Amino acid sequence: MTAAADYILHHYDTSPFSEKARLLFGVKGLAWRSVIQPNMMPKPDLIPLTGGYRRAPVMQIGADVFCDSQVILAEIERRDPGAGVLAGVDSMVNLWADRLFFQASVAVIFAELGDNVGADFIKDREKLSGGSFNIAGMKAAAIPMRGQWRGHAAWIEHALAANGDFLAGAAPGMIDIAAHMNVWFVSQFTPHLAGPLLAGLDRVVAWRDRMNAVGHGTRAEMSPADALAVAKASQPGGFTVHDGADPSGLAPGAPVTVAADDYGRDPIPGTLVAANADRVVIARDTPDLGTLHLHFPRAGYILLAAPT
Repeated sequence: MTAAADYILHHYDTSPFSEKARLLFGVKGLAWRSVIQPNMMPKPDLIPLTGGYRRAPVMQIGADVFCDSQVILAEIERRDPGAGVLAGVDSMVNLWADRLFFQASVAVIFAELGDNVGADFIKDREKLSGGSFNIAGMKAAAIPMRGQWRGHAAWIEHALAANGDFLAGAAPGMIDIAAHMNVWFVSQFTPHLAGPLLAGLDRVVAWRDRMNAVGHGTRAEMSPADALAVAKASQPGGFTVHDGADPSGLAPGAPVTVAADDYGRDPIPGTLVAANADRVVIARDTPDLGTLHLHFPRAGYILLAAPT
């Protein structure tokens, strides 16, 4: 079990992906430290840890840095097993929530609120996605995308009818946390739309309220400078096993890059520590913080030999 003070979450309060990690701390009754980072670039206190990875959340435990909520949830479960147990189907639901359901949520929210979004935010998200953050297009697609969103929510309704109060059964589990993210996101930012979109989905509404009541565990604020000092004073762990049959054909010690395959695709360079079916770990030797190990999920990320 990890000491409560060891969990450091770099996030911002309106981040839906960060809500998954916060909620898992609540499900498991864990204490953790909160480091608030900006919701757009520049992120001068995060990039030294991540080597260029800029998405939220990032979790830090000493000199180990976990990039993407998928690997964050898996690592919390590895260190504090039990409530919120991560099974294979949960990971599949998590990726559905992160991609298909999330894209519908973005369209619903920004079609409604896009006129109030600043130009700096739009430029940042266009750079992040590599495409146009097209508010006019989202408005034009608003009604069809609301239908898509309601369709995703209806899947949760059907699953709750079969499983009870939670998708995991009598108590909330990882599958609940993953599915809850987009219901939370739309309910937080466009509550006037959430009501009509969830009309008749009474099990989802009651489940959302039960999930919100779980809370976030015990949160204590921490400065970015103090988090960097923790990394500098720590050594990374060696707990990830390399799979010699990994399809990449790369061996530990090889210079590599890791990049997301959907958005925020900036390649992160490092030296391969381990790769297996669950995650990729690379080492970065930094002049200010020493050696850091960066952990990425395998599904959704591309591992390549560094260009020579």
